[in-house]
Order: sequence, then C-alpha cells, then structure tokens
Amino acid sequence: MGVLSGFRVLEFEAIGPAPFGTMLLADMGADVIRIDRPVAPDDLGPKREGARADVTGRGRRSLTLDLKRPEAAQAALDLIAEADVLVEGFRPGTMERLGLGPEAALARNPRLVYGRMTGWGQSGPLAQRAGHDLNYIALSGVLSGIGRAGEAPVPPLNLVGDYGGGGMLLALGVVAALCHVQRGGAGQVVDAAMVEGAAQLGSVVWGLMASGHWRESRESNLLDGGTPWYDSYRTKDGQYMTVGAVEARFYAQFIDGLGLADAGLPPQHDRAGWPMLRERFTAAFASRTRDEWCAVFDGRDACVAPVLGFSEAPAHAHNAARGSFVEAHGVVQPAPAPRFSGTPSALGARAPARGERGLSALLDWGFDEAAIARMRENGLGYVM
Repeated sequence: MGVLSGFRVLEFEAIGPAPFGTMLLADMGADVIRIDRPVAPDDLGPKREGARADVTGRGRRSLTLDLKRPEAAQAALDLIAEADVLVEGFRPGTMERLGLGPEAALARNPRLVYGRMTGWGQSGPLAQRAGHDLNYIALSGVLSGIGRAGEAPVPPLNLVGDYGGGGMLLALGVVAALCHVQRGGAGQVVDAAMVEGAAQLGSVVWGLMASGHWRESRESNLLDGGTPWYDSYRTKDGQYMTVGAVEARFYAQFIDGLGLADAGLPPQHDRAGWPMLRERFTAAFASRTRDEWCAVFDGRDACVAPVLGFSEAPAHAHNAARGSFVEAHGVVQPAPAPRFSGTPSALGARAPARGERGLSALLDWGFDEAAIARMRENGLGYVM
C-alpha cells in the first residue's frame, strides 16, 4: 500500500504535465479516476499506439463524460463530492463555464484539494494564451541558458516546463494541501503554472547572478558548458561522455584518468587556460570508444559518466541493480520514484481505454446502483 493509499483523485483528461503529476500520485497509492471525453480529440498532444503506450496515464480507471452537456456537471459534482483531490489542466475559466470551478466544487466538498495545471497560471495578461513547454520556459528565463554560444537555445525536450516545472510542482502542491486538510484545514485551490515552476528550477542561477558568478551569455558559466570540466565530449565511436569534475579532488582523478596528470596543463580555474584544456580533453576522449572510457573511469571518483540513449539506460548495471526501470504491459518505463521504506510505491495498471474499469471505480467509491443509474442519465459512461 503506497503512502497515498486511501486518497481519492478525480482527474479530468488533459495532456502533458497534469497526467504526469497525477501519475506520481497514482504511483504512491492514490486511487485515481480519470474523466475522459467520450471520443478522443484528434489534435491534442502526441500520438500513441493504444493505451499501453500512455506511460503517464498508468494507474487509473476511466469514466467518460461529455462535459459540454449541461447535465454532465451534476454527474461530475457527484464524483467531486467523494474525492479528496481534483486535477484539471484546462485554460483558466473553462471549469467555471462548465459549472465545475472551485467555487462549485468546494461548496460541494469543502475539504477538496483543487489542483489546476496551466502554462501561464490562472491570472495575468497571458493567462488565456495558448502555449507549450518551450514558450513557458522561454518566458521564465531558463531557456536562455540552455545551448551553445552563438547558436539558438536548445529545447530540453519538454522536461523543464511540462514535467519538472509543471507536473512535479502540481503533485507537490497537491500533497502539501492534503497535509493541510489532514491537520484540520479547509480545502483550497493549487494554482500550478509552468512558467513559475520552470523559474523555481532555475533558482540556483538567480543566486549565482546575485553573487556575480553568472554571465548572461551561454557557455560562460560553470553549469552551461562554459568550463571544460563540465561538459560532454565525443568519443572515437561517435558517442559521448559527460564530465562534471567541479571539485579539485574529482578534477585530479579526472585528468589522471585521461592520462594528462603530468601534461603541464593550466590550472583548473584559470579562464585563460580553458581553451587549451578543452582542446586536450577533446583530443583525449576522441582516442577511445565510449565503452573503453567507461572502463577507464570505472571505480574512479572523477564525475564521469556515459551519455546513454533511452533504449540503453534500463540495461545499465546501476539502473538494473536498483530496478530503476520496469517492463509492464509490453512497455519499458521508469519505475515509481522516490522510494519509501515503509510504504513502497507500486506500478499500477496500464493506462485505461476510455471508460475502462469505470464500473469497479464507481462501486469502490461507494456509489450504489441507484446513484450510478442517475449518473448515467446525466451522461456518465463506463465499461467493466
């Protein structure tokens, strides 16, 4: 039983960060019902082949409801009355227009934690503007520091806005609000905005700027590839090794592993010598394959690691030993994290098809036959 076992989460179908945040709650044991549209939209998010490939949708059961029907709000409110958490990722005002905004929901269930996931937040000049991860992290300032000097910023997949600054922030806010309710507090709204979450992830940079240790130009700083001992290097076979030898003792082991300990290199922190260091490191790494360098640095505290592809990472000895990845329903995917010593998380069922396992969810949430029949009259759909 996970740490959130016993908590009920009602999720309204969305893409990206909201499903990821809800996946984290489900992995930790929360009982999640997802309200899906009766028919899948054809222009929403990336395309997948079937529910099994929807990794961030794991651990739910599904009901279908056409929220555009006026009577659908009553069925949704009946579910809200039995939930501990509501998660939605619509544009601001959408749930209010459906009769399901915070005022209506908290009136029905005063202990409800109402989680809202957007890019720009619930208020502000851009609140109603469309956007995606890259737009949000651009406005946060974070994207400006990612990429090579003199080139365009590099999209860091959609990890900074959607998932780190979005879904993860949402899940944290929901759990914190649940703690407040458990201590006797009232339910409340959690306004999670990706632009603010991305900025939070960059907090260290604002500290470095304030202390004069960050320059507003890429590849000029410690963490952006500006130093030759915090970067990636191409190997003989066209693969890459990462170096993060920041501290002197790790740097010493790094240059020893490269065979450059007695090469008369410039001091580590001498900026004037960095071009020479980068040239020597580049030439050294190009002399062997990635696997050969892994063998060289095996057992050394040199802060060196290979760049693995998504298909390679699960097989790495460390990841395999910890069980960091699992194969479930024919899909290799990350295992639940973080780990709890007393109430371990577990991988839930695969993502449901629309309405799948809905009847069992209604029964588990305490609805009797009469209540289920009434909800069906209001448009709720389900299969076994």
